Amino acid sequence: MGMTIQTASSAFPSPDAKRRRRGLIYGTIGMAIFAGSLPATRAAVLGLDVFFVTAGRAAIAGILATALVLITRQRLPTMREFLALFVVAGGVVLGFPLLTALALKSVPAAHTIIFIGLLPLATSCFALFQSGERPRAAFWPWAIVGSLAVALYALWHASSGFAAPDLLMLGAVLVCGLGYAEGSRLAKKIGSWQVICWALILSLPVSLPVTWLLMPSSLAAVPLPSWIGFGYVSLFSMFIGFLFWYRGLAEGGVARVSQVQLFQPFLGLLFAGLTLGERISPDLPLIALVVALCVTQARKHA
Repeated sequence: MGMTIQTASSAFPSPDAKRRRRGLIYGTIGMAIFAGSLPATRAAVLGLDVFFVTAGRAAIAGILATALVLITRQRLPTMREFLALFVVAGGVVLGFPLLTALALKSVPAAHTIIFIGLLPLATSCFALFQSGERPRAAFWPWAIVGSLAVALYALWHASSGFAAPDLLMLGAVLVCGLGYAEGSRLAKKIGSWQVICWALILSLPVSLPVTWLLMPSSLAAVPLPSWIGFGYVSLFSMFIGFLFWYRGLAEGGVARVSQVQLFQPFLGLLFAGLTLGERISPDLPLIALVVALCVTQARKHA
């Protein structure tokens, strides 16, 4: 009888397992939303000023964040939390959008999307130093192999050598990884969606004036695809996606959940092919399978 009871109870997942699974689901939804960011940014900057796109997306999302914070009557963060929020704002609200927009001004979205495959490793490294999150030793080889697989895929299909847009994308990956890791650490203290809301609010003194100053003189002269792309990055990439992403990192763990972003380049390439008509190589499914194996094993050992 005792054996039967033990077997039955072990069939139910523990609260920690449920929380990790829930975090993975939230993180995957956030990743899928982010996958459309670079194709949408590419569409936006083809008809709009790069700095207007960067500031405008933060300003629109910041207004939404202000309304949400006021409606739900959130407490003000402490001074120490505000300092951490400045790091988040610098990384994911201003730094990453600006650097990617500058890169996308001169190269196709497909070229820049592959660099996102390096983001999970960068996020995990920052989390190691910032929050002391320490995955098991077996996690790191799988995480590194997955990132290398994506990087080698990018180099194999590169039409030109390493150039300025590549440096911009590497910088974007670093500041974004820092913002993700710091935001996930802070989410455990003030709440997941509260992190991006306060980071956006802190950015408003910069984003609102720049948006106003760089507003196109003729809104009708801007192509419709550019406005659609701008709308996507403002509403989904800068706001809704983060509501899911930071909750996923906080509940599922940075190392475990961040690995799902290895799939983001492939979703992004599909979006770029469907919306911008950019070429998708036929070996994409093969490298995606390699990445899927690495993600599965990295999650197992995180």
